[in-house]
Amino acid sequence: MAITLTPAAQQRARQYLASRPEAVGLRFGVRRTGCSGWGYVVEVATEVGARDRVFEIDGLRVLVDEDSLARVDGTRIDFVRRGLNHEFVFENPNARAACGCGESFTTDEVELG
Repeated sequence: MAITLTPAAQQRARQYLASRPEAVGLRFGVRRTGCSGWGYVVEVATEVGARDRVFEIDGLRVLVDEDSLARVDGTRIDFVRRGLNHEFVFENPNARAACGCGESFTTDEVELG
């Protein structure tokens, strides 16, 4: 099981976390949203939860909760610039379909509730 970040994503994550002294790492996961079911969440983690898996990527800690892990395992995270916009982009081998607006995705796994 693994999460990977491109050098651009690592650089952006480090910049993001540097401004937050309480940060213990970057939290990556999913939440129910949109028309397809799951949307990505990237935020500052201020503590490591009992149900978190911690991935160390060149000294950068990425925390993923157990419920999200089955949906994002193997995801490659990049940070790209498109015109005036900057955003994280996710290459998730578990995503089987995405909604037309790109906000959410579905997987083949059995829903946990």
